Amino acid sequence: MLREDDPPERQVEKLRRITGVLIDRIDRLEETRGSAWSMFQAAVALEQEVMARTRELEKAMADLSQRNRELAVARAAAEEANRSKTRFLRAASHDLLQPLSAARLFLAALADTRLDEAQRELTDRLGGAFESVEQLMHAVLDISRLDSQRIEFHRQPVALGDLFSRLAAEYAPVAAAKGLGLTFVQTDAVVESDPVFLRRIAQNLVSNAIKYTHRGGVLVGARRRGGTCWLSVYDTGVGIPAVDRNRVFDEFQRLGTESGTPGMGLGLSIVKRACAKLGHPISLTSEAMRGTLFRVGLPLVDAAIDRRAQPPDRMIRALRGRVALVIENDAGMRRGYEMILTDRLGMVARVTGGTAEALATMGDEPPDVILADYNLESGDDGIKAIDALRTSAGHAVPAVMVTARRDPDIARACAAIGVNLMEKPVSPAELGEMLGRLLG
Repeated sequence: MLREDDPPERQVEKLRRITGVLIDRIDRLEETRGSAWSMFQAAVALEQEVMARTRELEKAMADLSQRNRELAVARAAAEEANRSKTRFLRAASHDLLQPLSAARLFLAALADTRLDEAQRELTDRLGGAFESVEQLMHAVLDISRLDSQRIEFHRQPVALGDLFSRLAAEYAPVAAAKGLGLTFVQTDAVVESDPVFLRRIAQNLVSNAIKYTHRGGVLVGARRRGGTCWLSVYDTGVGIPAVDRNRVFDEFQRLGTESGTPGMGLGLSIVKRACAKLGHPISLTSEAMRGTLFRVGLPLVDAAIDRRAQPPDRMIRALRGRVALVIENDAGMRRGYEMILTDRLGMVARVTGGTAEALATMGDEPPDVILADYNLESGDDGIKAIDALRTSAGHAVPAVMVTARRDPDIARACAAIGVNLMEKPVSPAELGEMLGRLLG
């Protein structure tokens, strides 16, 4: 601080120091100002960059929203197309399987008559043709059901011994016609699976084995390994080349060396789909010109299966004279049922076209069993018909529902009221076996 009494030299020195301090402060102020300006400029540039990136993000979000809308439209279209396909297959299956079922019933009735050798050959060829059509339709419908998101499985204990017996009766004539041996190793194993689709899996494996075997035979058995039972189908056929093993389960894939063998190449595709849906592992071992082994892993269960069922012949004899009330709106099917029930099974057939006619026909004498089609006329259906007949009879008359519709809702409705379900086309043997179990 300057003082008046300081000497001039002292005052000059103080002024010099004060001036230096001021100059230094001014310099620091300029530096601070420059730094702040730089920061301001940097902030402005950053803000502009943020705004540019924000605009780009908004554009990307708009593009994504548009893509999502397009994807939603495409997904909705695909789902509607799939629903339309399912509805078409359901309608087509009923319209096609209805006359096929009638034709098989008529053919079975014809086979029971006296025929000469030429006529017998024709009926056998017709039977084979109908069976091929039936297998193809079942294959297409099975693939459609397995690809559907609405499919429901009904897992329950399944006795492999019973399954083997049915397969033996079904495929023994086919193997014998080719001069092949067909052996089923008896087993008491009980596994958990969907009985309908497990039978489909086994049918396709056995049928495929017979198809590609020209000498030797086919062996079907079951082997326990821990908690798993391996259903095995071994054949002495042509084998599957290594290059074909990755695609043999695809649709319409057939062995190139066997182009003359009939079939559409759908059987193993169904096996793969069904096993994947049910969680059953499947393995393939094959050696060219030596044979092939398919194995399907099934979970073992501890379950008591009623094995007191009567043999088929005895069950069929128990049907003679029993009364079957049939409700079927198709005239051809009504006539086919009448011929099979009366001529082959020895039953008394009361054939009607709807619920009202069935109630009038029944009167005060309830039948021993009701056989009803699901699709009837004018909004009527088999469930309503069976319920009305049981109400009129005053007790739960044994009943069988026959339908070409593979609909889980129908299966649940039948299970809820204790009605057995059969899918068209119905073979006389399966019909007789079903009725024998109910009435035997």
